[in-house]
Amino acid sequence: MVKIAFFELEGWEKNILKKQLANHKLLFFNEPLNEKNILQIKDAQIIGIFIYSKITKKELDILKNLKMIATFSTGFDHIDMAECTKRKIVVCNVPSYGSHTVAEHTLALMLGVAKKIIPSVDRTRAGNFSLEGLRTIDIYGKTLGLIGFGKIGSHVAKVCRSLGMNVIVYDPYADENLVDLLDCKKVSLEYLLKHSDIISLHAPLTPQTHHIINKDTIKQMKNGVILINTARGALVDTKALLDAILSKKIAGAGLDVLEEENAIREEKELLSLDYPKKHDLHTVVITHMLREHQNVIITPHNAFNSVEALERIVYTSAENILEYLKKTPKNIVNKEVLNKKI
Repeated sequence: MVKIAFFELEGWEKNILKKQLANHKLLFFNEPLNEKNILQIKDAQIIGIFIYSKITKKELDILKNLKMIATFSTGFDHIDMAECTKRKIVVCNVPSYGSHTVAEHTLALMLGVAKKIIPSVDRTRAGNFSLEGLRTIDIYGKTLGLIGFGKIGSHVAKVCRSLGMNVIVYDPYADENLVDLLDCKKVSLEYLLKHSDIISLHAPLTPQTHHIINKDTIKQMKNGVILINTARGALVDTKALLDAILSKKIAGAGLDVLEEENAIREEKELLSLDYPKKHDLHTVVITHMLREHQNVIITPHNAFNSVEALERIVYTSAENILEYLKKTPKNIVNKEVLNKKI
């Protein structure tokens, strides 16, 4: 029997872990690891944490029996990896949990804009069944431009190809075999902007991709293009997007992310009470104008937030622990420990 301590979990998550790890001694703490509760787990061999639990040399000096850390996240910059590796402590993460989930939300936004779902529902709720101004477009036969072709982007491509769309891809790091397998075409950014009827963003936020959609790139787009963003808000210059919506250069937009959101490391972070909410007032005002526009759908960074995706985080973390205990560890971040005796 191994002593395992978990932090920052909800009740339903605890229930899953109790079933998956029934043969071990489990301790649960609602709050992040801190100076007080760490004293209650000094002899723990394994801990399960989220990003608000910081693991530094200070904590590791207290947790002298610690052998493994399971972080319920993809990122791991809340953990001193060098110190863990030095101490032969295995760190495992959840490399993917919501690819299909976000891809489905992307398609929902795409269809919501193309089929004018929101204004149609608003009108009928008001008792008005007029079709005036509600003519829609088909996505069949249209060209979808994907900026970013990782796990989410490739799932979107697979679904949209099945719906009869042509898919072109801009991603310098795209798996060209997968691009070919899904019958897509890898192109330059300029080509994608010029030829896409719908553009969907699935790139990480880096200095190179910040405001990749801006006044200049919008000028290169087709008139009447639809823009979808379920990646990171700052990929889009909000002011440039609003101007393009008002001028009808962009016919509609579906946004699950907004530029004024704080830097977010993990989507699941949004569910935490510790998530700080600070916004730039100017961008907030522009976003308010976007939100009120009938051709824009904005959802509250909810694309990741399905029952199944959140359950996958917990089940994957439990599996990481079980595999470690069987001496067949998986999803290891600091693989250098494999060269050491675990």
